[in-house]
This record gives sequence, C-alpha cells and structure tokens, in this order.
Amino acid sequence: MTILDGRKTSNDIKNEIKAEVDKMKANGEKVPHLAAVIVGNDGASLTYVGSKVRACERVGFDSTLVKMPNTTSEVELLDKIDELNNDPEIDGFIVQLPLPKQIDTQKVLLAVNADKDVDGFHPTNFGKMALDMSTFIPATPFGILELLDRYKVETDGKHTVIIGRSHIVGRPMSILMGRKGFPGNSTVTLTHSHTKNITQITSQADIIISALGVPGFLKAEMVKDDAVIIDVGITRVPDDSEKGYYITGDVDFENVSKKASFITPVPGGVGPMTIAMLLKNTLLARERHRLAKK
Repeated sequence: MTILDGRKTSNDIKNEIKAEVDKMKANGEKVPHLAAVIVGNDGASLTYVGSKVRACERVGFDSTLVKMPNTTSEVELLDKIDELNNDPEIDGFIVQLPLPKQIDTQKVLLAVNADKDVDGFHPTNFGKMALDMSTFIPATPFGILELLDRYKVETDGKHTVIIGRSHIVGRPMSILMGRKGFPGNSTVTLTHSHTKNITQITSQADIIISALGVPGFLKAEMVKDDAVIIDVGITRVPDDSEKGYYITGDVDFENVSKKASFITPVPGGVGPMTIAMLLKNTLLARERHRLAKK
C-alpha cells in the first residue's frame, strides 16, 4: 500500500513554481499576482484564505487580500469584482465561499472574468474543461489529477467510481477521469445520495474518489483488494482534545488502507494539493495575459 502524500507533492510543486518565479524576477519580469476576496468572518474561510496568502509569499507571488464585512451587499461585492476584473496588475482572483445569504453566489461566480477565474468555477471554464480544451481546472480536481500523475497510478481502462456530484469536485472529476489521455481513459460511474446498491458499485471499482463529507462512510467491505482510494472529504468531528475536534475524511482509513494499493490520508492528502494547484492556475493566468499583450 502506497500513501499518496499530498503534503510532500504540494511542496514539490511549490518549489517548482518558486524556481519559475525566481527566473522571472532575475529577468525583471512581472511576477504572478493572486487576489482573494472574503466576505464576513467565517473561521474556516479565514484560515483557508490565510494559508493561500502564505503560499503566495512562499513562492514569490504578489498577493492581495480583500476583506469585506458580513453586511456587504451584492451590489458592493459585484463592484469589487468588476474592479478586480479590470485591474491589469491582477492575474487571477478567487471569491471565497460560502457567501452571506443576502448575496447570490451564482451571480457572483458569473461576474468573475473567465480569464482570471483561477478557481475554475466559471461556466466558460467548466465548459472548456468538458470539451477537453485548455482552461483552468478547478483546484481540487486538478490536485487529484496531479497526485495520480506523479505517483503513476494507472487509470487507463480502469473503472472509476465517484461518490458525490458537487460542481466543485464530483462532477468535474467524472468528466476528467473519462477524458482522453492520462490521467483519464477510465470508465466512470458517478454515484450520489439517490444511488441504490452503492456497495455493489464501489466493490467493483478500481479507483474510488469520495467527496461526500460523511465521516467514515467508505468501509472496508465496500472496497475490493488493490483499489485506489482518493478521499476528498474533510470533516471536523468534535472531541475532548485541546482543539475540541479532530479532522477526518469519508474513508475508514484504518481498515480500508489494508486493502488499498494507493490511498490518500486525511489530513495531508488532497487538501494541500488544492492550494498548490491554485498557484499553478495563477501561473498559467499570468502566462496567458503575457502572451495576450504580445
């Protein structure tokens, strides 16, 4: 059994990006600039955005953090997005979700210029991804592909079962794992809350990608020997520790890992990859903008 180590792989990617940025600086070129917009004081969102800012510092990117109060109106947020869309210094930006209830999330995501949408959530980018065109792939699916690639996990002709159909992970993964090329060329089954006989389906899978958010959902009896297990779930479960909680995934790691050929841990698997791939998308955005000016 091989652990798909997201911490190590994300560090490798950040080192590669830093080397590219160092070359840009040495040549007197503009370095990539990532902005993040956060509305309100959601603890998990603030932690996540803070880690993105630190990651930018580490690789030598410029970064801008835009904090807006919880009372921000939809119009005010759309005005800020318009400002970022038109700022030539900013290569890419993200609007941290969730947003307060007075704001229409879909309207906000649509307002982001597709060329600066390094989260890969804009319908233009999602459509290009579905058509196998060059685009920004959502950071979490992009991170999963990178893990499969760097660990040389065989996907060709394999049966991939995806648990969960969110637009952020499940749906894009179902498209990406079925695309031509590597990682891809697998036969994909997309399961969700209305799927019947899910154990029967998962027990036939060569690769299982679980993005459900239900702690310990995937049990050993649901998995065949030598299956590849990608655990995207991340849940805080209250306990009596000093922190008051522990982090766990969708997979019963202790028992499933005994049967798996490859498996991602939680934490330390897919999570660290998400920020690394956001940086990679920002690097791609900067290169696109540079070529567009020529």
